[in-house]
Amino acid sequence: MIWHQNTIELAPLPRGFHLVTNDILAQAPELANCEVGLLNLFIQHTSASLAINENADPDVRRDLERHFSVMVPENTPYYEHTVEGPDDMPAHIKSVMIGPSLTLPISHGQLALGTWQGIYLCEHRDNADGRKIVATLQGRW
Repeated sequence: MIWHQNTIELAPLPRGFHLVTNDILAQAPELANCEVGLLNLFIQHTSASLAINENADPDVRRDLERHFSVMVPENTPYYEHTVEGPDDMPAHIKSVMIGPSLTLPISHGQLALGTWQGIYLCEHRDNADGRKIVATLQGRW
């Protein structure tokens, strides 16, 4: 059994749901050596999250953003945490709802995702800095 860990850095992205599968794979070349295993991805931020969803139709990502913006609106009068801007507390709520991590199967050096699945960075802030993801690979080479 082999373990490998590194930090993946993603460039700043605007608020929305972004397909980042290829960005993650580009910064995890050791994955190609893994015959069978698991890749855990953990985002080190409280106002962004990770998800698996549709990788083909960008309408899905836009619809998700619109839905979450209605479901968790900005400028809600009962929010106390407002010092970092009107998008910050909603970003924390969305992050809790979606979650900070994913565990993905690896088979024959590739992520064993379904045909239409991809990894999303769910960016919940309007003007966030780049995001860091700890990638922990466990498997048999």
